[in-house]
Amino acid sequence: MIRNIMIALVLVLLVLAAGLSASTSASTSAMAWGAEFAGPGPAVTGNDIGGIFPYSPDVEPIYRHIATDHCARWGRFAKVTSIHRVYGEYVGFVCYDRPGRIH
Repeated sequence: MIRNIMIALVLVLLVLAAGLSASTSASTSAMAWGAEFAGPGPAVTGNDIGGIFPYSPDVEPIYRHIATDHCARWGRFAKVTSIHRVYGEYVGFVCYDRPGRIH
């Protein structure tokens, strides 16, 4: 019993030590893997609670669909919360679980 506890403790310490050494290169490895949380870019940037994407006149007819497709990845609905119809600005949206109730 004591032996199993000691083995588990050593494994936990090894995992923590590996995590600390890997945290120094976390941002570069995230960029290398194409992480979406790296910041605003040419596509949708966000997570399960919402996001943003760049506005251009080309997205005017489909901006609701872009937000809906993003939120559907988590089985949620989308609500566009801000749209600035200026080239270079962003369209902002939130994802929510139940119609009529935003977090």
